[in-house]
Amino acid sequence: MKRLKPFSYVEPSTLQEAIQGAAEKEGGAFFLAGGTDLLVRMKRGEILPRSLVNLKRIKGLNQIEREPKEGLRIGALARISEIEHSPRVASSHPVLVQAAGLLGSPSIRNLATLGGNVGRASPASDLTPSLMVLRARVSVEGPQGRKELAIEQLFLEPGKTLLSPAEVMTSFFIPEMAPNTGAIYLKLGRRSAVDCALVGVAALLTLSGKKMEATEANIALASVGPVPLRAQRAEGILLSGSLTEERIKEAARAAAEDASPITDMRASSSYRKEMVKVLTYRALLKALHQAQGEETT
Repeated sequence: MKRLKPFSYVEPSTLQEAIQGAAEKEGGAFFLAGGTDLLVRMKRGEILPRSLVNLKRIKGLNQIEREPKEGLRIGALARISEIEHSPRVASSHPVLVQAAGLLGSPSIRNLATLGGNVGRASPASDLTPSLMVLRARVSVEGPQGRKELAIEQLFLEPGKTLLSPAEVMTSFFIPEMAPNTGAIYLKLGRRSAVDCALVGVAALLTLSGKKMEATEANIALASVGPVPLRAQRAEGILLSGSLTEERIKEAARAAAEDASPITDMRASSSYRKEMVKVLTYRALLKALHQAQGEETT
């Protein structure tokens, strides 16, 4: 552990003060939310900020709200534990509750924020795949004003987003789930939820009435590429006909082929690919049963 170099610390009360404070440091400022990742990286000497801009005093950034007939808006500073235990989220987008409960330990979830988890741009993020299949959009504010992005547009490479140093994520908008929709997140880790994902798979299926055909099929993968990614070939297979056992298996194989995992000390590339196939198959079956109104565990 390296000795920390001196840095300034500010606690702005408005978003504009935070943006201005970060802009004045010309790339040397970092926004502080939960701090579960940032402070560790500082102690390791991986980043050397000239200033920390604490966002916690800014009102409204931690709210979880339903927009009638539109969707769910979650503030970037909402803690993961708040999402995990929110009746509002559970009633509209239960897959987010499920994914939140699989992130780290309870003590980490009590500190970590949604914006911090997504903004870390980790390929192994537990929340990002579920947000991707739900077609979430992220609101960003910076010196040039406000903009909104599809969440998959955000990531450039491991640990890097397309946001400039003075831009800050403020909220995430998740559209309402259509009727006859099921969404599931499955994770493989060495120590269950406590470990970061060796492989993560989120799957969403929307059925056409009572038919065994999908009008929407989304699959997102974690820990098997430089950034969280959509398995687009697998999605196309699912949309091309009835959701038979063989079609679901074909989609699972295609998802594994879309993955490009590395080999590291935790798992080999070939093992991760095989687990993508297994978890995608399981997630699609669970999403299908959920979309049909059946209980899944």
